Amino acid sequence: MKLMVTLCSMLLSLSALCQSRMMEQLKSGKPQHIVVYGTSLSSGGNGRAWMDVVEARIAEEYGDNLVHYTLAGKGGMWSVWGVKNFEDSVIAKKPDAVFIEFGMNDAFKEYGTSVALAKLNLEYMIDRVRLYSDSCDIFLQVMNMPIGKSAAFRPDLSAYYAMYREVARQKKVMLIDHYTNWQNILDQGEEVFRQYVPDGLHPNKKGGEEVIAPEIIEFLNLNVTDK
Repeated sequence: MKLMVTLCSMLLSLSALCQSRMMEQLKSGKPQHIVVYGTSLSSGGNGRAWMDVVEARIAEEYGDNLVHYTLAGKGGMWSVWGVKNFEDSVIAKKPDAVFIEFGMNDAFKEYGTSVALAKLNLEYMIDRVRLYSDSCDIFLQVMNMPIGKSAAFRPDLSAYYAMYREVARQKKVMLIDHYTNWQNILDQGEEVFRQYVPDGLHPNKKGGEEVIAPEIIEFLNLNVTDK
């Protein structure tokens, strides 16, 4: 476990070396549009729980109306759906930055999506964004671990998350890896973990605001202000 945490930290550090063009544009006063694409972890109320905090912090730093976001994913979906709907759901929205996470549902055993296929799908989405615009930021996200029945449905989740880390390194895109933060909470016991993830799969508002959003804010260096 310690080795895995160390490797995750190293990969996060390497990803952080990729300068966010979005943040540079915001510093110049240019409006930015973020498209968030993925599963139920980043859709609907679950997505708003952490993106509202991120958006508010950007507004606090750079001013209102400079950034807005669109939640373009869908609950229960995985990367096969992601590829099929990428043009309408992502490219057509003309993003300046794209957040992508499908690892949780690619690992859902009943969908039969191998790690190799999930990797091909993820690489396609990255390549398509770059074809659309080589100045569009791409952020891959490694999310939380499930527990209980939800974990049993995803016995090989760690392999899918490892693939995301590998692709981030190979494709030189940014990786926001939440896994260690969630592991630290789970290490405190299931009762504590369920305060943030009541159903064992989906982080609630507390999880979004107190775990996911702070990691993104830190990654974007929004904890440091020039004011």
